Amino acid sequence: MTATTLTKPASIDLAGLDEEIRRHLHYTLGYHERDVSPRYVCRATALAVRDRLVGSWQQTRDAIRETDQRRVYYLSLEFLIGRSLSNAIQNIDLDGPAREALHQYGLSLEEVAEKEHDAGLGNGGLGRLAACFLDSCANLKLPVVGYGIRYEYGMFHQHIENGRQIEDPDHWLRDGNPWEMERPDEAQNVHFYGYTEHYRDDEGTPRCRWAGSHDVVAVPYDMPIPGYRNKTVNTLRLWKAAATDAFDLEEFNSGSYPEAVASKNMAEQISMVLYPNDASENGKELRLKQQYFLVSASLQDIIKDWVEKHGDDFTDFGKKNCFQLNDTHPACAVAELMRILLDQYQMEWQQAWEITTQCMAYTNHTLLPEALERWSVSLFSRLLPRLLDIIYEINHRFLAEVSKKWPGDVARQRRMSLVEEGENPHIRMAHLAIVGSFSVNGVAGLHTELLKSGLFQDFYELWPKKFNNKTNGVTQRRWLAHCNPGLRDLLNETIGEGWQTDLSQIERLRPFAEDAAFRKRWAEVKLQNKRRLIEYVRQTTGIEFQEAALFDVQVKRIHEYKRQLLNLLHVLNLYDRIQRGDTAGMVPRCVLIGGKAAPGYHVAKMIVNLINNVASVINADEKANDLLKLVFLPNYRVSAMEVICPATELSEQISTAGKEASGTGNMKFMMNGALTIGTLDGANIEIREQAGDDNFFLFGLDAAEVAETKKAYDPNKIIAGDEEIQRIMAMIEGGRFDAGNPGTFNILTAGLRNPYDPWLTIADLRDYIDTQRKVDAAYQDQEGWNRMSILNTANSGWFSSDRTIQQYADEIWQAKPLG
Repeated sequence: MTATTLTKPASIDLAGLDEEIRRHLHYTLGYHERDVSPRYVCRATALAVRDRLVGSWQQTRDAIRETDQRRVYYLSLEFLIGRSLSNAIQNIDLDGPAREALHQYGLSLEEVAEKEHDAGLGNGGLGRLAACFLDSCANLKLPVVGYGIRYEYGMFHQHIENGRQIEDPDHWLRDGNPWEMERPDEAQNVHFYGYTEHYRDDEGTPRCRWAGSHDVVAVPYDMPIPGYRNKTVNTLRLWKAAATDAFDLEEFNSGSYPEAVASKNMAEQISMVLYPNDASENGKELRLKQQYFLVSASLQDIIKDWVEKHGDDFTDFGKKNCFQLNDTHPACAVAELMRILLDQYQMEWQQAWEITTQCMAYTNHTLLPEALERWSVSLFSRLLPRLLDIIYEINHRFLAEVSKKWPGDVARQRRMSLVEEGENPHIRMAHLAIVGSFSVNGVAGLHTELLKSGLFQDFYELWPKKFNNKTNGVTQRRWLAHCNPGLRDLLNETIGEGWQTDLSQIERLRPFAEDAAFRKRWAEVKLQNKRRLIEYVRQTTGIEFQEAALFDVQVKRIHEYKRQLLNLLHVLNLYDRIQRGDTAGMVPRCVLIGGKAAPGYHVAKMIVNLINNVASVINADEKANDLLKLVFLPNYRVSAMEVICPATELSEQISTAGKEASGTGNMKFMMNGALTIGTLDGANIEIREQAGDDNFFLFGLDAAEVAETKKAYDPNKIIAGDEEIQRIMAMIEGGRFDAGNPGTFNILTAGLRNPYDPWLTIADLRDYIDTQRKVDAAYQDQEGWNRMSILNTANSGWFSSDRTIQQYADEIWQAKPLG
C-alpha cells in the first residue's frame, strides 16, 4: 500500500447527511418521521455518520495490515470512551451538516447527542486514559489497534437512596450500539480448565499441550476511532464471550431446561460486567477469566493475521509487533504468547522467550501494592493449568539470573520471585509483566521514581534500562474543543486552530492574560459554562448552585487515598464557621463531589454516605444558603465530566503524596482554566511546574515527609491541639449526620484517629484549611483569578495525550505513522 492511500476520500459519494439520516430511520430502523423520537434520530444519525467513516476505516485497516512498519496493540480491560456521536462529527468536520439535518426534526445536535448512552467499557482514569490514547494514535496516524472486552453491563449505574450508594445494572447496550460491527468470522476459541498433556512429536522431541479444556468463543466487535480530519480511522476491537455449544437440545427435550443453556450462561458471564466483585472465590475466578479471555483472544487474532502473511516464520515477529499492557490486568499475555509459540508452533524455549520479551511492554498505573494483581496458585492450576506450567518455568529461569547477579541473596530472590510462597502461594502478575517485557514505564515523574526506588527497586537494580517514564496526557479534542465550545471558539479566534492537533501552540495564549478585554471575554465563557452546570446539577439533584459562587470540584473514583474525606472535613470547617458567624474573608462556594465506590469497598461507600448526609444538613440550613452548597453528583461518568470540567474553577487533587500514580482529571481541569489545589503527588508536580508556583495552591506533606511522618504519627495529638479540627470531629462523632443511626460513621472517625492511618488525612488537614483560605482571598480578586486561569490553560500544552503517545511511539514502540 502506498503512502497516498489514506488521502483518498473518506467514503463513497454519499447523499447529503440529511438524506442518509432519513434513509436509516426508514429502512434500517423502520420508523416514519411522524412518530419518530429523538432516541431513534440519534441512532439514525450515528449510523449515517458511521457510513462516512467506513471508507477511511477500511483503508486504514488495509494500511495497517500491509505496512512493513511495527504495529502496536494496546491491551486494556477498560476503554472509557463515553459517547461517540459528537466526537465523530467533530473529527470528520460534519458539525454544520449535522446541525442543518437535525434542524428538520426540530432537534439540536446537543439534544440528539444526549440520547446516546455512555459506553460502559471502563470505570475511571485507567479506561479514560486508554480512550484518550486511541484518539491520539488516530490523530498521529499510528498503526495501533485497541483490544478490550465488550461488557454487556459495564460498571454499574449509581443512584443514592437515604444517602447511600445503590448499584443498578448499567445496560448500556439495551438499544444496541450503532458504532460497532460484529465480525463472527474472526472469532477465536479460548481455553479454560483441563490439564497439561505431555507427549513426543514426530521427531521424538518432548512437547506439551493443553488438553481436556472447556472452551469459550470470543466474538469480535469493531468500533471506529477517527483521527482529527486526517482520513485515518483506527480500530477498537472488543471481545464478547459466547458458548461453543449454546444450546443442548437433548437436555431441553428431557425437561432439564436450565441445563440446556448452562454452557451459554457460563460463557457469557465473562463479558457480562466490568470488574465483578472479587470478594468471593467465584468473583476472583471470573476476574481472572476476563483477563485471560482478553489476552488469549487478542493474541490469537494477531498471530492468525501474521501467519496468513508470513506462514510459520516468526523471525521478525518481535520486531514488527508490540503489545502494550495497560496495567497488570493483561499480564497473562506474557505466558499466553509463550504457550502459543511453544505448543502450537513448537518453538524451543529460548527462541520463544526472545520473541516474547522483544514485543511486550508494560505500563504500571499504581503505587498501591494491594492494587497489583495476585492470583492464588490453586486458582491458576484449576483455571489455566498450562499457563501455570509456563509461569513456573519462567520463574525458574529468572531466579537463576537473579542468583547469578546476587549469589546467596535468598531474601532478594524471595522478593523478586513470580511466585509468592507461603501457605497459600500466589502468582505476582506485576512481576510476570516486568520479567516478560522489554519496557516498564510509569505515568508521571514522581510515580516512576517511586517505582524505581520502592515498589520495583529490585527489578530496577537488575534492569535499569528497562524503566522509563511517560507522563500521561489527555486529548484536547475531547477535553477542550468538544466539551468547551465557547472556549474553543475564543481560542480559535485568538491564536488560530492549530492547537487542536498541536497543543504546544496554546502557549501563544500567555500574553493575553494581561489583556483586560480578553480576561472579560474569558470570564464570560466561564460564566456560560457555570450556568450549564447549574442546570445539570438542578436537574440531577434538585439543588440550586449560585453562579457567583466559587465552583469547587472533586470528581474521581471514591477511594481513601484520593481523600474525598479531607475535602469533606474542609466543608465542615466552613459550615462550622458559618454557624459561629466567623465568615470574614469567606467567599460563596459550591462544592461538587462525584465518583463511584467499588461495590465491595465498605469504607468508600461510607464516605459517600457521609458526604450525602452532610450535604442534606448544609443545603437545608438557611443560614448557610448564601455561602455554602454541597452536592454529591450521582453516577459520575464521561458525559457528566464534559459538563463539569468547563465550569470548574477549583480542581481538588488532594491525594496523599506518593499514592496517586498520575491523575488525568487534573489535566482536563487545567486545560479548561481551573486552578488546582493539591499535594505534590502524581502529575500534580508537573502541572505545578508548567503552570507556575503562583498559579497553583500547594499544601500538605510531600512523599518523603509522608514516609517520615508515618514513623511517629499521632493524629489525636494534632486534633487535641487544634480547636477548629476538634469542632469538625465533634460534629461527626456527636452524631449530627447519623440520620438517626448512632455510630454510623464510627469506622471513618476511627480511621482518621488511627496512628497507622496510611492516608495521613489529619496530618494534612490544617495546611489544607489554611490553603483554602488563600483560595478565598485569590477568588475575591476576579481579575487576578482570571489571569491565573488563562495561564493554566496557556501552560497546559505538555499534558496532551498526543505528546504522550508520540513519546511511546518514539521511545518504546518504534512505530511510524501511516502514509
